[in-house]
Amino acid sequence: QVRLVESGGGLVQTGGSLRVSCAASGYMFSEFGMGWFRQAPGKLREFVARISRTGEYTSYTESVKGRFTISRDNAQNTLYLLMNSLIPEDTADYYCAATQQGLGSSRLADYEYWGRGTQVTVSS
Repeated sequence: QVRLVESGGGLVQTGGSLRVSCAASGYMFSEFGMGWFRQAPGKLREFVARISRTGEYTSYTESVKGRFTISRDNAQNTLYLLMNSLIPEDTADYYCAATQQGLGSSRLADYEYWGRGTQVTVSS
């Protein structure tokens, strides 16, 4: 059974940093592209970052470029998102997802598996 479990969310002040993790099990983690998405209250879920199977290729939505870093540890079956210089607009539930597309994808519909999310709140 495929499981994606996010952790590491919490409350942080503007300008602070947070790292969220996603522990994967039940499938061959290294064979799937991975992504992070977020959903703010009252808004649609949106793409944040993606990473290829090997971790060599990454891409980000414009609003987080230079502040967020996606990475993965295939030996530990874990995905990470390091978030620096956080601003209140980053407040959302953050979800990890897995896709058979090797480079990952920015489209929600391309992902087969999803976690339940971890909440990140940035206070002003």
